[in-house]
Amino acid sequence: MTQGAVDGSNDEFGRVDGSDSSNSFPRSYLAPRQRGNPMSELTLTTHTVGSGTATVTYDVRGDLAEATADRPVLMLVGSPMDASGFGTLASHFTDRPVVTYDPRGAGRNPTDATPISAEEHADDLHRVIQDLAVGPVDLFASSGGAVNALALVTAHPEDLRRVVAHEPPLAALLADRDAVLAVTRDMLATYQSQGAGPAMAKFIPFVMYDGPVPETYLDQPPADPAMFGMSSEDDGTRTDPLMRNIAGCVGYQPDLEALAAFGDRLVLAVGVESGQQMAARGGRSVAEALGRPATDFPSHHGGFLGGEHGQNGDPVGFAAALRTVLD
Repeated sequence: MTQGAVDGSNDEFGRVDGSDSSNSFPRSYLAPRQRGNPMSELTLTTHTVGSGTATVTYDVRGDLAEATADRPVLMLVGSPMDASGFGTLASHFTDRPVVTYDPRGAGRNPTDATPISAEEHADDLHRVIQDLAVGPVDLFASSGGAVNALALVTAHPEDLRRVVAHEPPLAALLADRDAVLAVTRDMLATYQSQGAGPAMAKFIPFVMYDGPVPETYLDQPPADPAMFGMSSEDDGTRTDPLMRNIAGCVGYQPDLEALAAFGDRLVLAVGVESGQQMAARGGRSVAEALGRPATDFPSHHGGFLGGEHGQNGDPVGFAAALRTVLD
């Protein structure tokens, strides 16, 4: 959830443009509707687990048989961002098998209109790890994926060697949590009554807001979707994965006892350019509750991106930071 202004031109989402500028809207919040990410040199195979709307699609780069205790499988996950957002980052880890996936309801998976909880996503990740059948994995998870990773640590710590949770947008431990949750409820009410364009016109300024959310935040008039290159017309669909996830993501209550028991194998990471945006504050709040500092990572909320969705972070620096904490 990065910082700054947007210029209002359309991208492949039919939404706001994501430019190379550090002042662009963070594409990493969204689930792409068209694919085409950079791939590493490793062989890629695609698999699924589950059925119906619980189907989850995942990709394996490299040979799972080459995973070792010191170099286990590395999973790179987001939510609602799917596997297409992690091609550049995966290309920096050719020394081990890398797994990316499309979260439930996003990417190549079936969809519907029901809300999705962090616990459901955690169960999906558990099913993928069980299907890999190579023992505990290293997990890098960003944004909503980081929230789901915390839920997985709680439910199935045996699945994991190390976890890096990058900017989980959690309200539970923030002093302004009531205001944050009120904004989330208003956004969802707008989505249900008016559709994606008006809801996204509220979402974008909110995730770029720098600082605690005041109680008067909702008193301001909503932005025009046209400012962000989006239509105010309601197409009638209610399957947007971001909106399906947002209540269960922002409202997730972390189990601090379970997270503490996982020890220093859990790293809370925050981008050095993310300032006081809500996702960065969420990550710091969990770290503080566990009695440790958050770990600085290069760039911003989408710092691992290398051109995916029209945005560039600092993927080289980001990969180096990730390798350091995993090793």
